[in-house]
This record gives sequence, structure tokens and C-alpha cells, in this order.
Amino acid sequence: MIPRYSRPEMVAVWSQETKFRIWFEIEAHACDALAELGVIPKEAAKTIWEKGGAATFDIERIDAIERETKHDVIAFLTHLAEIVGPDARFIHQGMTSSDVLDTCFNVQLARASDILLADLDALLAALERRAFEHKNTITIGRSHGIHAEPTTFGVKLAFAYAEFQRCRERLVAARAEIATCAISGAVGTFANIDPRVEEHVAKAMGLAPEPVSTQVIPRDRHAMFFATLGVIASSIERLATEIRHLQRTEVLEAEEYFSPGQKGSSAMPHKRNPVLTENLTGLARMVRSFAIPAMENVALWHERDISHSSVERYIGPDATITLDFALARLTGVVDKLLVYPERMEKNLNQFKGLVHSQRVLLALTQAGVSREDAYRLVQRNAMKVWEHGADFLTELLADPEVTAALPEADIREKFDIGYHTKHAGTIFRRVFGRE
Repeated sequence: MIPRYSRPEMVAVWSQETKFRIWFEIEAHACDALAELGVIPKEAAKTIWEKGGAATFDIERIDAIERETKHDVIAFLTHLAEIVGPDARFIHQGMTSSDVLDTCFNVQLARASDILLADLDALLAALERRAFEHKNTITIGRSHGIHAEPTTFGVKLAFAYAEFQRCRERLVAARAEIATCAISGAVGTFANIDPRVEEHVAKAMGLAPEPVSTQVIPRDRHAMFFATLGVIASSIERLATEIRHLQRTEVLEAEEYFSPGQKGSSAMPHKRNPVLTENLTGLARMVRSFAIPAMENVALWHERDISHSSVERYIGPDATITLDFALARLTGVVDKLLVYPERMEKNLNQFKGLVHSQRVLLALTQAGVSREDAYRLVQRNAMKVWEHGADFLTELLADPEVTAALPEADIREKFDIGYHTKHAGTIFRRVFGRE
């Protein structure tokens, strides 16, 4: 975790204090269930809650015990026993370390998911607002980085909205995927603990019982979760890359907000660089990189090993904290994005009507010209625009083969910009449910 790319709420999910509090709650809820089943005294379960619930766990003390025991859960349980007293002997009855570790990890991932879902909601709201603001702002669409046909900037943002809406749906599913609890004991057989304890703890912690654990919760769940975070990161990069391209000096159709006092370069005072979206591109690469080790964690030896453990100590906090920061940063970029419609219009007209070539091509075919000949006629005149800076409409009107097939009025009509954006409302209705 790098403080530069961290926000407090998400960091708190992964703090030592939070982890030990969750560990305690898992153990205490298990004691409640064991007491109801008559395995341990009810007064003992009550004492555990009263003393442990009111305690502030001493992290330095736990670390000191772990240096001796070389076992983090035992270190915690030893410290908890110091707090609870004699009734601590009933804690962890029939459980194994992974019951605590895996259930806690999934609680933390679920909580992290809730923060990320809120982040996505904020981003979606910003995208929707800006999309409707620019629903009819004409701009050039590009394919291969080359002028293609007109669209609107609002449609571009609607595309991003739909993509992040899909991201949200995937994250909801991924959250459900990892929100499971295992309190099944050694090798997952429940030999020393009743399955009803697991059911009780799962309900208390907002999880579902793992149908079958092998002492560890199966890691295909986590692989899907981190892969989903990677896809969200890729969507962040896609939009960030679009903004970076639009901010290039030769294009300059949109630009990150440049605040008073901000500096773009230590050497060149004139610079206004897309530093936020470049940063987002880098952060997206990091979040994606965590998907591979998560997938490699799926294959563990037999019922369990701990080769996954060190990986998850990294990727759990780092992936969620980084993605949380990236989503918040992207929301800010979208919210304050400077948009230049005049520049969009200037760029669109840079090649003097060339963007209408398909309409002319289709009109010629509908007038009886073969597609091959129609393509040849349109391309012949289009190349004059590319190579000599000619005006496309003027060249078409001067071409006797074109005018033999199409009246002048029909040719001129094919240069109507509004034709290309007439279905923007349909797209908005599909994406937002309203026009």
C-alpha cells in the first residue's frame, strides 16, 4: 500500500485493528453457537463477548507473541486469553486457523466491495450528468485513430457509462462469489465442530456458508474476484486513454481540469499535461497484475497449503486500495473535464466534408451504380482531399460520373451532419432509460 494512492476508508478495512476485531467476532460468534448447542457454558460465551468486545487489542503484544510462536492466529488467541481469562479455554473449540483467516479475508473483501460499489455509483453519476450535458455536442468519431464519421461527445460518455454499469454488475456478482464463511475444522470435515456453528457465524458476519471447504475456502472464488477488479481497471484505462488522446495538442477536444497554481513541467512553463489520466493508466496496470497470482492460488496441495497466504496479504489490500483510489480519481476527472465543442467542430471539418463519404457511396449504389464502381468514384475524389486539400463536395459536384448518377441536390443533402446523430436519443434511452 502506497499512501499516495490510498484513501482512509479503504485503508481502514485492511488495518491490523480491523483484522483482529474481525478475528475476535468470528471466534465470539462461534462461541455463541457452541453455547447454544451445549458444547460450552453460556456464561463463558457471555464473558468472552464482554471482555473481548470491550478490549483494545495490543498489536505490539500480538507481534511479540508471534515472534516466539511463529503463528499469527495462535499469537492472537494467546493475547485474547490474557484479556478474557480462564473462559478463554472455550475459544477456538474444534476450529482451525483457516476458519478464522479465510472467513476474515472474505469479510474484508466484501467490505472492500461495498466501498468500490459506492465508488462506481459516484462515477456513473458523473458520467450520466456529463453525457446529457453533451448529448448533442457533435464530434468526430475515430477508428484506428483516423477520422471516421460524426458522433456526439455525449454518446462517447454514454458508452463509458454502459461499460461501467457492466463493471458494477460484475462486481456485485464477484462480491457474492467471495462472501462465504468456513468454520469446518481440520480438512473441512466438521469432525470436531457442528456445521450449525458455521451457519451461525456466517449469518452473523453477513456471509453464506461455504458448501464444501477443504480447511480452506476454494480459491477459484478469489480468482474470479480479482479478475473482476482487473476488468474494472481495464475500463478505467480505456476511458483514461480516450481522454489522454483528446487532450493532445493537435486534437485538444477535451482536457483535464488545470487548477490555479498547478504546474505542468519543471522545464517548460507552458505545459498542461494529462497527468491524472496517465496516472490512472499506470494504476490500472497494477490492479490487473494482481489477477494472475490470484488465479495461481487456485491450485493448492491436497486439502490445503499456505502458498496462497503470502500472495493474498499483498493483493487483498493493494488491489482494492488502488482501485478505490483510481475510481475516485477518474470520477474527479470526468466531473471537472473541460470540453471544447468549437475545437471538435474545427477538427471535424478539417478534411472538408470527407467524413460523409459513406453516405455518398450508399447513395450511388441506391441509384444503380455497382458497389465496386461507387467505391472507386468516391475514393477517387476523397484522395484529392487527402493529398491536395481539396473540398470533397466540390470535387464530387465536378465529377461527371458522380453527377450522372446523382442530382446536385441529392449530393448536397448527403453532407447533413444531423443525419449522423439522429439516433443519439435511442442510444441514450437504451443506456439511461431516458432521452
